[in-house]
Amino acid sequence: MPVYALDSLVPQIHPDAYVHPDAVVIGNVEIGAQSSIWPGAVLRADFGRIVIGERTSIQDGTVIHATEEWATVIGDDCVVGHNAHLEGCTVENRCLVGSGSVVLNRAVVRAGSVVGAKALVPEDFEVPASHLALGIPARPKPIDPDRQAEWIDLAVSLYAENAKRYRHGLRRIDQPVLFKQPVLIEQKGNPDE
Repeated sequence: MPVYALDSLVPQIHPDAYVHPDAVVIGNVEIGAQSSIWPGAVLRADFGRIVIGERTSIQDGTVIHATEEWATVIGDDCVVGHNAHLEGCTVENRCLVGSGSVVLNRAVVRAGSVVGAKALVPEDFEVPASHLALGIPARPKPIDPDRQAEWIDLAVSLYAENAKRYRHGLRRIDQPVLFKQPVLIEQKGNPDE
């Protein structure tokens, strides 16, 4: 896996975390136990610190960065969806950040909240605890606690299990298996009969 120190900034990855070989982790990054970083994700902490809590999943294509002034901190039991972008923000415990969403500097997503797919959480904005934030810019509304727990708990457990599967079952294949040429069966008689 491409994990890089930059000057004196060395990533700290818990031994129980899973970082896919095609993810990139650079600099002042901390990844907690049972968390997973998936293909194409980039965690680049060259200016500021990035902290990923425990049992948190950072999905494919996600970009996480920090600034010198504002760290990016993502709590425990979170799922950050595919192709999200988080920069200098805080996402508290048990949150779901939807695919393609953007959470910008000094924004805070409070515990138990869901940022919907493609939503934009602008700078200095706070998503209240247990709210669903949708739109550009995001507008929060209360979320049914049962539905919220179902979304987050299911996603967290799914990706924790999938990380275990990948840790033991993923293998690189340098010579792809080629499909055989299809065999044509000659038909006898008129097919319209």
